Amino acid sequence: MGRRSIPQMLRQHHAIEHATVTILSQRLPGVPMMARSDLDGFTLFGDVDIEELRLATEEALQRLQNGESGLAIHPNCGTNLVTAGMLSGVAAVLASSGRTRSFWDRVPGALLAATLALILAVPAGRWVQGNITTSPDVEGLRVDKVQRFETGAVRHRVAIRS
Repeated sequence: MGRRSIPQMLRQHHAIEHATVTILSQRLPGVPMMARSDLDGFTLFGDVDIEELRLATEEALQRLQNGESGLAIHPNCGTNLVTAGMLSGVAAVLASSGRTRSFWDRVPGALLAATLALILAVPAGRWVQGNITTSPDVEGLRVDKVQRFETGAVRHRVAIRS
């Protein structure tokens, strides 16, 4: 695999992060966790066993490499929140624009538009994840290092390399 661009690296690490969190959530139901991707891999916040994390990340990579691209999409991704916020904000502004009616006469239309936008945000958020913020094309990548830190909240660093 050739040199990866920065957007491609972020998208790949984001997909691996999602797949790992999905696998861990299935293995450890009820254990709160969240993660953030970056250029070196991802950070997982949550009290999970380091070896369990390593195994889950390696399984996530393998399953993505075997074509399970759906693992790259996660329902609790921040992308969904951003998509919902943007769509509902724009819808509310557009629905409330115009000076011919009073502010209070425009509020119901703005609320309705924002609500409809939030409904559309669910499939839109999945689309944005699948086409913009994640990439399940992780061929040639591997787990390089997994570290645990217990300064304040328990967090783990997962380094991904090509």
